[in-house]
Amino acid sequence: MTTHDAGGDPFTPVLEAVRGAGWATTTLSLSGVTDKAAFMERCARGLGLPDWFGRNWDALADCLTDLSWERPARGRLLVVSGWQEYADAAPGEWRIAQDVFSSAVEHWRGAAEGGLEIVLALGPADSADSADSADSADSADCADCADTERGGD
Repeated sequence: MTTHDAGGDPFTPVLEAVRGAGWATTTLSLSGVTDKAAFMERCARGLGLPDWFGRNWDALADCLTDLSWERPARGRLLVVSGWQEYADAAPGEWRIAQDVFSSAVEHWRGAAEGGLEIVLALGPADSADSADSADSADSADCADCADTERGGD
């Protein structure tokens, strides 16, 4: 997950503050994603996942719990926006995605350096991509996002 310019989105002040503390930040827009293939592709491109990323749930979990493919950072914040359309179109897949996110956050819990926090943006699906949006993010770190077991590929 590389740090990039949030470009005027409503999360800019939060992302700048987090970066000031030495954390890497990434925003991942899932706007327009309605199935697993599109979700995996968006993750691959949006997160800059390594070439070995297999575009399945286990591979995503592996990438999020072994960040050796990323530059070292004090910690990492991932803001996921526009996820509502995917959650509506494929609720079972979205529950698995939440479980993968939750497990990754839990994996890094208590790490002195290099931790990972994931925030799901609330509001309209495109709120994080809109410069005039006043919506906020769910500051829960997704540790309680899903109670379901992660499924297979």
